[in-house]
Amino acid sequence: MTKIEPLGAVRERVTTELRQEIIAGSLRPGDRLVERELAERFGVSRVPVREAIRALVAEGFVHFETPRRTVVRRLTPTDVKELFELREALEVYAAGLAASRATPEDLAEVQGLIDRAAAATEAEDAEAITDVNSRLHDRIVAMAGNSLLTEALEPVAGRLRWMTRRNEEWPQLLVEHRELYEAIASGDPDRARAHALTHVRTNYRSTVRHLFGDEELP
Repeated sequence: MTKIEPLGAVRERVTTELRQEIIAGSLRPGDRLVERELAERFGVSRVPVREAIRALVAEGFVHFETPRRTVVRRLTPTDVKELFELREALEVYAAGLAASRATPEDLAEVQGLIDRAAAATEAEDAEAITDVNSRLHDRIVAMAGNSLLTEALEPVAGRLRWMTRRNEEWPQLLVEHRELYEAIASGDPDRARAHALTHVRTNYRSTVRHLFGDEELP
């Protein structure tokens, strides 16, 4: 007998795949999402596709251009500025807490992620770089040991990954992540916050440059 996939699982699968296509750039800003075409492509009914699109609207990846036309969202300089302001407020704070609370096991895990990032950077594997760098930032936030902090960043994590995927200054990112790791491993919260702040602001400028050009830089 053919196993029937639950509707919720189908919706989550379609949502995940569409989100990843947007982050990777195979679905580009302005591209239209047509329920019928997507249902045929994924081999599902239109109901989970419709629900997946609504989920992506809520996450900020797509929007209803008209009641009958749904497109991948076009990022604006304001979108980028607001999200990086949030990163600056929360991730810098998280880095300071992580420096105070990280265990040897935590630090070993982050070091392992940096090693993987180095290998991906050497291979110029954009997808792997994006994935491991996102995991690294998630791990630092988790090391802060504050569940409310984690929950505050969760709704925008996908959009941050989408934006930073456009930044292809990978060797510089690797240098910054190594410096941030060393600052956290030192156990000095002030040093960790300072490196985190520099990292977020440098990444902001790089992302703006790659998305909009130098004319949008502050």
